[in-house]
Formats: sequence, structure tokens, C-alpha cells
Amino acid sequence: MALTGVQIFKLLPKTNCKKCGFPTCLAFAMALAQGKADLSKCPDVSEESKKMLGEASAPPIRTFDLGTGDKAVKLGGETVLFRHDKKFFNPCALAVNIKDNLSDDELVKKATEVSQSEMERVGQKLRIDAISVEYASGSSAQYEKAVRLVAEKAPAAAIILNCKDAAAAEAAVKAVAVRKPLLYCATNENAEAMAGIAKTHGVPLCASAQGLEALSSLTEKLQALGVNDIVLDSGAKSVKEIVENNTQIRRAALKKGFKPLGFPIINFVFRDDSIQEASAASVAIAKYASIVVLSGIEKWKNLALFTVRQNLYTDPQVPMQVEQKIYGISEPDANSPLMITTNFSLTYFIVSGEIENSKVPSLLAVMDSEGLSVLTAWAAGKFTAAKIAQFIKDSGIEGRISHRELIIPGQVAILSGALEDKLEGWKITVGPREANAIPTFLRGRAS
Repeated sequence: MALTGVQIFKLLPKTNCKKCGFPTCLAFAMALAQGKADLSKCPDVSEESKKMLGEASAPPIRTFDLGTGDKAVKLGGETVLFRHDKKFFNPCALAVNIKDNLSDDELVKKATEVSQSEMERVGQKLRIDAISVEYASGSSAQYEKAVRLVAEKAPAAAIILNCKDAAAAEAAVKAVAVRKPLLYCATNENAEAMAGIAKTHGVPLCASAQGLEALSSLTEKLQALGVNDIVLDSGAKSVKEIVENNTQIRRAALKKGFKPLGFPIINFVFRDDSIQEASAASVAIAKYASIVVLSGIEKWKNLALFTVRQNLYTDPQVPMQVEQKIYGISEPDANSPLMITTNFSLTYFIVSGEIENSKVPSLLAVMDSEGLSVLTAWAAGKFTAAKIAQFIKDSGIEGRISHRELIIPGQVAILSGALEDKLEGWKITVGPREANAIPTFLRGRAS
């Protein structure tokens, strides 16, 4: 269980030396309790206290990476049951399952689909994170070959080795050990063999058992065998089971400090109907899965699941923002119209998308409004005539265009008069109230 600031303070030197950067040891202890400081900042803490504080400050859900490199996905590390309590930190990985008994051409095709799955939404790059290679052929040689081929054709994707046969799994692990694959899975029957493979090659291991009591017993067994990076599979398949089991696991780890269940969760949501599969995956994403494995990755399904995941794993207290600057759209020149909006990500991407649809080369001035939409920023005093005028002057846009006309959103038409006073020599034009009217508006001006 996490220690309070006072409990941590009792384990500190209490010298108030300020070497940690805090005025007192109590202030440092409070920061440690809130996760805002690192124990290493205290040079005088005893080894015994380090050990006690280290164990107490360990996250309730173990954190480690799935895959390697800059595309690796961090699993676990969550601290709350509900996003509004704080926020969720590590977006779950989306994976597609591929059977090893497919032809080489089919394996290449599916791996390539994963490599080409990346899309941009609201300024973030979203993609399928991993490939689960299922041992369906019954041939260790075929499985190793399929794993190598998939790893080669999807170099950025994490690998999940979906194989309960220890001999076949070990050969496959050796083939892609550098990619740090997730070994799926250890059961009561093969726990010793699978734990030995995971420990030898330094890869995470999934524990699979029916029911939470059996699962917690299995994770304790695996830890005793020297495996610490563990993923949990409770055997949940129906949506009801996914919600019940995942919630109980998360509650046990966070509320009860129950270490045997303090690990990331994997859910396999295979369905014959793609819509049902997407629905089940959405529930798993919302209810605490760290890895969701799909049977197919149609583009419409990807977009739906990326959106669900993105909405859940953003900080509810911090609006999504884009950088303040002048954006050029469709190769504008000195005569191109200049529009302005706020830096709320959704506003920017909707407005820029409609400008692009117009086929009229344009300039879009995006002003920092702390991530608020146009009307909200205006009401909050962050999108005012004085601030807009100062931004335009500081941006240097006057030296890049041959005209002096600024098009403002129709929702803040009330600012036009004050803006003309603040921006001497400029013409202020009121644009459309709704973004979907921008193409007609811009094309009408250009004709």
C-alpha cells in the first residue's frame, strides 16, 4: 500500500538540508507521496529506508514495455479506477491475431496491413501496435518461419507469441528475442517451462487461468520462478466476463494492494461479426485492458477503436492543443487569404480540413487560447481583440503577405470593430459561423 507523506517523513533523515530542492524533509515527503519527486534526490537517506520506500512506492500495477524502440508500448502503471479521478496514463495496445498456417503471401499481406495502419487524428499518430502470431500449424519449424516473416514485414510492431507449446515457443522466442516479444501463455501445466524461457531471454510472460483465484495463484508461482513482467489473461471472452474480471482485477490491485493481480491485462475479443468484435474491443479498452487482440483490422474498425482509446487516454483536465503559429494549407502565396482560429486541436483539424477541402491555398493563424474552442476562449477572455492583434503583429505575417485582411470566425463577429481599431490599416472580414461553410466561402471569394 502507498505510504502517506507523514509515514515517508519518518523514514527520511529529517535534517532539512535542502539538497533535494525542497525547503524541508516534510515538504519532500509530501511530494514523494504525491508522485511529484524522486527518492534519489535525497543523498542522505539510509539503505534500509530506500528499500522500504522503494517497495512502498512501487506502482500498484507493474509497468513494462511491449516491444522495443520508439514504437514500444508501455503497459500497466495505472493508478485510478476512473479517468476523472486523475487520468489514465498508458493507452492499451491494439493487436491483430495471425495464424501461422497461412501462406507466405497471406502472412506478408497481413503484416503489411499492420505496418500501413497508422493514421493521424487530432494531431496524434495512431496505429495497430502489435501482431499476435498463433501456433495453429502444429509444426515448430513452420511457426518459427511465420514469426520471422511477420517480424520482418512489420518491423515496428510488437510481437505476441501465441503458443502454449514450450518447445515451439522457445524456438520462436530465440528468433525474435531482440524484439522482446510477449510470450503467451503460461498455464498451471506448462508454468515451469514457460517461466524458464521468459527468464532466460528476458521477455514478458502472460499468465492464463480460468478465474481470478486460479490466476493469482499462477502469478505467485511465476514470480517465485523469477518472472516479474507478467500479463494477465483471466479467460474472459464475453463482454460480461471482460467487464467483471477486468474490474475485479483493477480494484484488487488499486484498492486492496493485492500484488498477485497487480499486472496489465490482455483480452482476446475474436468475433465472427466485425461490428460485434469492435463493440467488445471498445468495452475492453474502456474497462482496463492493456492489450486487446482482434481477429481483423478493417480501417473503419481501426478508426473507431483509435478514437475510443484516444478519448479515454487524454488528460480530462488539459484540453488537447496544437502549436501556436501560422499554418500554410495547400501551398499558399502572398495573396492567399488569412484566417484565424484557436489552438484547440479539434477546432484546428476541423477548420484546416475544411480549408483543404476548398482547394483554395490559404493561411491559418492558430492562436494559443490554452486549448479552448473559439466561443469558450472568447468568453474566458483568451480570444480577444487585443490578444489577436498582438499575436498577428508578433507573428511576422505582415512581411509574408501582400494584403492586410484577416478573416475571423463568424461566432465572434462582435470582435470585428475592436480588431480594426487594434490592427491599424487592416480589414477585418467576418467568416462563416460553422466550419462546413468554409469551402463555399473561400471558393466564392476566389471566383
